[in-house]
Amino acid sequence: MLVFRWMVLLALLTALVCFMFYAGTGQPRFRHYGWIVLKWALIAAFGFFGVLILERVA
Repeated sequence: MLVFRWMVLLALLTALVCFMFYAGTGQPRFRHYGWIVLKWALIAAFGFFGVLILERVA
């Protein structure tokens, strides 16, 4: 569980760094990478918390 939390946190930080690079350089590829990483980080986080909720219910 702790490893998965760190992976989600690192993915969110990676997306933040990509958006910062986009703001600094103006290159759209960094914005594109940021959106991709953010999308998958949110999917992973929702899946993780969904499993936690299902464990509590069942």
